[in-house]
Amino acid sequence: MTTTLAVANQKGGVAKTTSVASLGAALAELGHRVLLVDLDPQACLTFSLGIDPENVETSIYHVLTQGTDAADVVLETEDGVDLLPATIELARAEADLLTRTGREHVVKMVVEELEDDYDWVLLDCPPSLGVLTVAALTAAQGVLVPLQCETLSHRGVGQLLDTVHDVRRFTNKSLEVWGVLPTLFDGRTTHSRTVLETISQTYSLDVVEPPIPKTIKFAEAPAAGRSILATSRTSKGAQAYREVAVNLVERAARPRSRRRAKG
Repeated sequence: MTTTLAVANQKGGVAKTTSVASLGAALAELGHRVLLVDLDPQACLTFSLGIDPENVETSIYHVLTQGTDAADVVLETEDGVDLLPATIELARAEADLLTRTGREHVVKMVVEELEDDYDWVLLDCPPSLGVLTVAALTAAQGVLVPLQCETLSHRGVGQLLDTVHDVRRFTNKSLEVWGVLPTLFDGRTTHSRTVLETISQTYSLDVVEPPIPKTIKFAEAPAAGRSILATSRTSKGAQAYREVAVNLVERAARPRSRRRAKG
């Protein structure tokens, strides 16, 4: 069974793309076949994995809007994961898909086309709650919410959960919120932990452990075109993502009835 996980938060600067790249690499280290899908028109995931979006001729945009075969667009990366890349053209997809019947299911169709080749599909959602994010949530079994441990960073969580609720009602009744992934965590302060506890209590969300520490190593990795697991293998940040990946694998292996009880 392929596990499709949407990584979503409409607030920028929460290490969403870093989390997708790092978790993908960590899952690959564990022996899983991994596909990453860049659904952000800024194409940060594509760039951070060593692929210049300016040099990409066909992208996820062509797959979603023009019917291009997804298998022909998939690229291999040095981190051991495959990638459906994005370019700035993806910014037009919202308008192109807006009047299309079944637009919520376009990402699901892509995943279904490729899922036999992968154990995990991670969807890097754009920083919005538009058509592409809804389509990603429709395609996913679960959604992971990266969250910066600062007071104002959780203001949009309620809106995201409202969108998840609507997706459950109309397009994907089995969608589960796997929890919040704390990012940019400063363990030296009580503030980060307090914010995290507030989120957990306010929205009744699980917290995916361990928290991802704040480190300059994350900023250095995209410039090298690799994930932090390749550029700083022994760093605390790399190790944290490895531990999160193990926890996600365990979560995916639970019987669905048990997971639904918490979702």
